[in-house]
Amino acid sequence: MEYATLGWNVVGIFVTVAAALAARSVALAGFALDSGVEIFASLVVVGELKGTTTKERQQRAERRIGCAFLVLSAYLVGQAVVTLVADVHPYSSPVGIAWLAATAVAMFSLAYGKRVTGKALEHGVLQAEAKVTVVDGALATATLFGLTLNAVAGWWWADVAAGVVIVAYGLREGIHLLREN
Repeated sequence: MEYATLGWNVVGIFVTVAAALAARSVALAGFALDSGVEIFASLVVVGELKGTTTKERQQRAERRIGCAFLVLSAYLVGQAVVTLVADVHPYSSPVGIAWLAATAVAMFSLAYGKRVTGKALEHGVLQAEAKVTVVDGALATATLFGLTLNAVAGWWWADVAAGVVIVAYGLREGIHLLREN
């Protein structure tokens, strides 16, 4: 599951960066960054699953995932503010819409599998990384909604709103993981 997540997100970075540049989309740029966070979290989990896992190593890994959540949230807030201040209106992105629809399905499926496996193995890092994958799926859904509203109704601000939707969840999870560990 981790290698599938890694592969999907590596391809996704290229797709979403190209689509973000073509459409001038904050939401797609934010989603590309989220894919980078997801790659980081997956690499942490792969490292943990390959070696002998101790409680201390799991706690360090969970703290790194918590920090990744906070970085993602900070980026999304900053990017939204810059876009609004600069009055940038994104274009429609059919490629972005298609990729995000597929990504939402893939990420929610992978998150479910990781959560179930993490519980069965009593592996905190895998369970924490499943939450990152949920965030990836939720961000794909929110971004898809925003891009669709922009494409169908011309609501350019929906693109920015889609980039901000996940901030509260990312902050909550990041703070929780840092306090817990």
